Amino acid sequence: MHLIWPSKSTESDHLLRLQERAMWIALKCVDLEVVVVDLNVSRIAAWNSDKLPIYEPGLDEVVKACRGRNLFFSTDVKKHVAEADIVFVSVNTPTKTRGVGAGKAADLTYWEGAARMIASVSTSSKIIVEKSTVPVKTAEAIEKVLRCNCTSASVRFDILSNPEFLAEGTAVADLANPDRVLIGGKGGPAGRAAIEELAAVYARWVPQDRILRTSLWSAELSKLTANAMLAQRISSMNSISALCETTGADVQEVAHSIGKDSRIGPKFLNASVGFGGSCFQKDILNLVYICETLGLKEVADYWHAVITMNDYQKQRFVERIITSMFNTISRKNIAIYGFAFKKDTGDTRETPAIDVCHGLVADGAHCVIYDPQVGADQVHRDLATPKFEWDHPSRGQAAIAGRDEIKVVKDPYTAAHGAHAICVLTEWDEFAHYDYQKIYDNMVKPAFIFDGRNVLDHAELRKIGFIVYALGKPLDPFL
Repeated sequence: MHLIWPSKSTESDHLLRLQERAMWIALKCVDLEVVVVDLNVSRIAAWNSDKLPIYEPGLDEVVKACRGRNLFFSTDVKKHVAEADIVFVSVNTPTKTRGVGAGKAADLTYWEGAARMIASVSTSSKIIVEKSTVPVKTAEAIEKVLRCNCTSASVRFDILSNPEFLAEGTAVADLANPDRVLIGGKGGPAGRAAIEELAAVYARWVPQDRILRTSLWSAELSKLTANAMLAQRISSMNSISALCETTGADVQEVAHSIGKDSRIGPKFLNASVGFGGSCFQKDILNLVYICETLGLKEVADYWHAVITMNDYQKQRFVERIITSMFNTISRKNIAIYGFAFKKDTGDTRETPAIDVCHGLVADGAHCVIYDPQVGADQVHRDLATPKFEWDHPSRGQAAIAGRDEIKVVKDPYTAAHGAHAICVLTEWDEFAHYDYQKIYDNMVKPAFIFDGRNVLDHAELRKIGFIVYALGKPLDPFL
């Protein structure tokens, strides 16, 4: 059996996280040939090199174990698609930036293009698997495109929805021991047979009771709903963090308390400067648009409030910095610890650091950024890219701007040297283990720390002499 994993990426996007699934299948199913294809020559070259194009703990070992055996990376898209029995499609589905639904609806241009290409080269029947996050009923539209563009009447296409639920930073562990694998397909003998063919691949390492079989529409909606629910928990705790600061309560104590309730559980209850990543905002906005087009205004408003709270939290953090530093940050140096949207990844899509840095620079600050996995070009490109453009081809040509106000360094001590304040925007473990006495000695006084992730020892920092703002905790008397 041949499995093919086509994508359409630009030089600057990070879509290939979905292809980690392909590599894990190659690891667990040595009798299956898995080919990851992409039109981006440099990206495929990176997959075939010793330095992979994305950072994910444990991924190097998986790729090296399979590459050249039953896992291959190629730019010959049409050849491998034509030979495949199962085609997993993980193309971009960015938020539209113009036209009807701009700022909310998913842009399915790449999905339709992929479907037309698949149809044009197919001479044998295939199972087409949706891996990208798509609106409900996308499979129906894609099936029409496939049927209308395939010249062979004997070719059959069975469409399945197999959404990805990996979390960046723990993706390899998630692949090894998933909570569930969801496969949605059509009813009838052919649809059920297609579901079981894909289920048999996953059954090589996933227990049958974790392989869920649903309708196509339920599977497509489940992915959007899962991300919306997770983001909702974060925004809920972030709203409580603001209340904690005004009442003297501690948001971490509140989260710990309610997390002990078995009906709630402890996950996704950490208040922070805001959520990021490629999926949460994009999928909620897509969900909002679907509800609006179906006349469900109240439902759309409910879910849009999750985004509103996330934007409020980022703005509130910026305003706290400004008011704490005597209502002016003009020409002040602020060290930014962390630019990735979460630890253990180099992914910067929709990272809250972008909006925080924009807010600080807009008020005249100079930001000096350190992140162990994010380079200078990535930071400058992110800060120069208009909202919602990060997943579009034009994003690859985005201007590298803001070098006067933004500096990126490779050392945390350099970032803080001569700074008036430090902002912790990513929860990297290493941030808790620096020599903060040394850092304090080289900062402008009073020296501020704004911990947007609550990962530092605030009591110890105060002993050193720092003025500490800990998000969602009782305010420092100085503030």
